[in-house]
Amino acid sequence: MSAVSFPQRVRTELRALLPLALPIIVAQLAHTAMGFVDTLMAGRVGSADLAAVALGNSLWVPLYLLMTGVLLATTPKVAERFGAGRLAEIGPLVRQALWLALAVGFGTALLLWNAEPVLHLMKVEARLIEPAMGYLRAVAFGFPAAALYQVLRCFSDGLGHTRPSMMLGIAGLLLNIPANYVFIHGKFGLPAMGGVGCGWATGLVMLFMLIGMLGWVRWAPCYAPIRLFERFEPPRWPTIGRLMGVGVPIGIAVFAEVSVFSVVALLIGGLGADVVAGHQIALNFSSLVFMVPYSLAMAVTVRVGQSLGRDQAHTARFSAAVGMGTALGFACLSATSMLLLREDIARVYTADPLVIQIASGLLVYSALFQFSDAIQVSAAGALRGYQDTRATMLITLFAYWGIALPIGYGLGLSDWLGAPSGPRGLWQGLVIGLTCAAALLGIRLLRCTRLRVHI
Repeated sequence: MSAVSFPQRVRTELRALLPLALPIIVAQLAHTAMGFVDTLMAGRVGSADLAAVALGNSLWVPLYLLMTGVLLATTPKVAERFGAGRLAEIGPLVRQALWLALAVGFGTALLLWNAEPVLHLMKVEARLIEPAMGYLRAVAFGFPAAALYQVLRCFSDGLGHTRPSMMLGIAGLLLNIPANYVFIHGKFGLPAMGGVGCGWATGLVMLFMLIGMLGWVRWAPCYAPIRLFERFEPPRWPTIGRLMGVGVPIGIAVFAEVSVFSVVALLIGGLGADVVAGHQIALNFSSLVFMVPYSLAMAVTVRVGQSLGRDQAHTARFSAAVGMGTALGFACLSATSMLLLREDIARVYTADPLVIQIASGLLVYSALFQFSDAIQVSAAGALRGYQDTRATMLITLFAYWGIALPIGYGLGLSDWLGAPSGPRGLWQGLVIGLTCAAALLGIRLLRCTRLRVHI
């Protein structure tokens, strides 16, 4: 190893990391684009349909991320066994993960089906409750399929095969557009459902992607040595418990991050329509950009897990470092672009001068937290590879709910820390919280890598 120069080692790692990450990036962007298509097509029907879809998204997307976060435990466990060459253990593990997926999928679907009290608690207009619930219940039908798909995707990712999720993500997006049209407008003898039709289209796409992934995993030769479908196994609670021990903290951490942004949106809701619109533009664009470091982090999980399975702790540490460096390199590009093009970005969304001014001002804070976001998400991805997820959960809860939200509220909406500064103060709180998360997760990762290297 000493004969290989450092730049050469970095290039070698990047040649392994980027082919894993690029398909994941495309898959994540395709998934994000589905939400954009739903919003666009529902908006053309009417404001009530658009509002119903927007309300539904605010409920089902966080639950979906909680569900898929729990099932992300499959990736590092598969990667570790694959790296160690213990292929015979992967099939039984994934079969138990599929049982967990059924339980989590049906559980979250049941929560969505009975979400009406939450809409009343949010003081939603009475006329919007029925279409919003129709939309949510339609999406709920797809949740068990989405959960099973997530396990098979994590299984494939853990083996280093990330292309299937990209291809199925693109295919799902292409199916989503005509399916929306058919259900919204009532074609082929179906009744016109308006915004509720977007929910049925989403559920159909979830089922389609599960069938596609099942076919891919069943017949592609690269999965044959695992013998996933060799036999039926009943639930084995010790294995499911170990999966939950790793996965539940991941799900809670993801949910905590998403929910704090939802709370900020609710807090901003009382500051006027222009402020809400400006915030939504900045948040939407930031979420889109975030898909790149998030996808890199998912690839880092695979690289770290496989290296640890091969008992190569130094290689795992190097993979984590290169992944973080790559994410920071992208952060330099994204932050610079946001600062220089913030008004042009806002104009893509709206022509209103006041909304453009507000959005472009908030994009400055988004540019600032690109670096913290890159560090925290890549460190969290590496820690998933080490299967050290409880600390990540605690740090995330502390940074977002203990730091970002109170400071943001204090700066933006109260006089605790001087005159309230409105949305700027709330976004400043997010910058501080993300910076805290980045520092603590970075320290935790450093400690983890040192421990494994010296074992």
